[in-house]
Amino acid sequence: MPVRPTAARFRPSSLVCALVAVSLAAPALSACGGGSGSGPNTVRVSFKQSTDNSIHVMDDYLAGVKKQFEKENPGKKVELVPVKAPDSEYYAKLQQMLRSPRTAPDLVYEDTFLINSDITSGYLEPLDPYLAEWKDWDQFIDTAKAAAKAEDGRTYGVPDGTDTRGLWFDKGIFAKAGLPADWQPRTWDDILTAARTVRRRVPGVTPLNIYTGKPAGEAATMQGFEMLLYGTGDGTSDPLYDRSTKKWIAGSRGFEDALGFLRTVYREKLGTDVSQALDPNVQTIVRGEMLPKGRLAIDLDGSWLPQDWLPGSGHEWPGWSKALGLAYMPTQHGQAPGKVSMSGGWTWSIPAKAAHPDLAFTFIRTMQTKENARKWYIANSGIAVRKDVASDPSYVKAQPGIAFFTGLVGSTHYRPAFPAYPRVSTAVQEAMESVTTGDASVEEAARGYDDALRAATGGQVTEK
Repeated sequence: MPVRPTAARFRPSSLVCALVAVSLAAPALSACGGGSGSGPNTVRVSFKQSTDNSIHVMDDYLAGVKKQFEKENPGKKVELVPVKAPDSEYYAKLQQMLRSPRTAPDLVYEDTFLINSDITSGYLEPLDPYLAEWKDWDQFIDTAKAAAKAEDGRTYGVPDGTDTRGLWFDKGIFAKAGLPADWQPRTWDDILTAARTVRRRVPGVTPLNIYTGKPAGEAATMQGFEMLLYGTGDGTSDPLYDRSTKKWIAGSRGFEDALGFLRTVYREKLGTDVSQALDPNVQTIVRGEMLPKGRLAIDLDGSWLPQDWLPGSGHEWPGWSKALGLAYMPTQHGQAPGKVSMSGGWTWSIPAKAAHPDLAFTFIRTMQTKENARKWYIANSGIAVRKDVASDPSYVKAQPGIAFFTGLVGSTHYRPAFPAYPRVSTAVQEAMESVTTGDASVEEAARGYDDALRAATGGQVTEK
């Protein structure tokens, strides 16, 4: 295994620490000024902490792994470095941390959509030498491995699960609206028909939630727009990126159709109020308030929602599995393959400027034992990427909905997570926001996206 010398590490000045602490929040930089992270036997682990103080699934899980690691490795310590921020702010703060050996932790939690951007920037270390000597790596499914592999063919992260997406619906609201408890829309029009029925027959509730706009960040792009866009074709080609020409796609009819669906939702007031839709905390509002309190009929969202409703989550909802139904997202006109899902996930990566990479990978191996991986998948309502866990009856039966969302893996798509993708995603969000507010027509928003796409990709664009 490669060994990185520690002699090049420098203690940051008090001024640097102060500046970084302001931008990254003090809890994430307790090692500045000679804290516990400055020792040669301490691994610093940075992760995204929920902005909702009542949600501490990740914190609790890592605390347990820390305890196990320190017991199994006498003399070694773990310093947990939480970054409390919404997704978009977490990405920015993480990249700021990775730029310098003064602030780079030894292990970081990377969203797969951003990992290639960080690889291109030289922020991450390839893990292939470690993975070659780790027998458990053979248990990881190929699609999950591919999510952390760069264009150079090397792997830069160990995935800790994946996810899928579908339609959650409130059975009580549906009953009041005269809609079936086993509802399964076959087309986009079926979804709109159900939402319009709810609006007409059950006043006081929001018929349909689709995340939109820049404040929601990648949730708007992936849970919202891409769940529509990837259902506009025949499912055999990527509507965002042409892999044969290695260019991004502009002028797409499917892109306009997806924007048109979103425009209909907000023009007809089938969605949340626009001010709430563009609230940076909208995901917490939906999961923590609207769904548990019976104020939302249909939610286009992810497989992970139940983690917010488990005991100790702060939004405990023991009856959610009886109150909510699940349906897959249909293609636009019901054309084959009939259903759509998007998948992503997060990985654990070692920064290029990490002081203790060997110790960091030892921590990864502790996290990713079969038993610890199973605990994590169940705790965060994730979908297993280890084959031995996926076939474990205790995982399959652990929680209602796991079988449904695991069943969508066969119909799922993965984002073209190349270095330009974060900029492309932002351009998508801007187009979504402009039609949501009514500031632009569908055609104007699509043209604006095409212009932004050319700028974001350096002109690497092909017309559909």
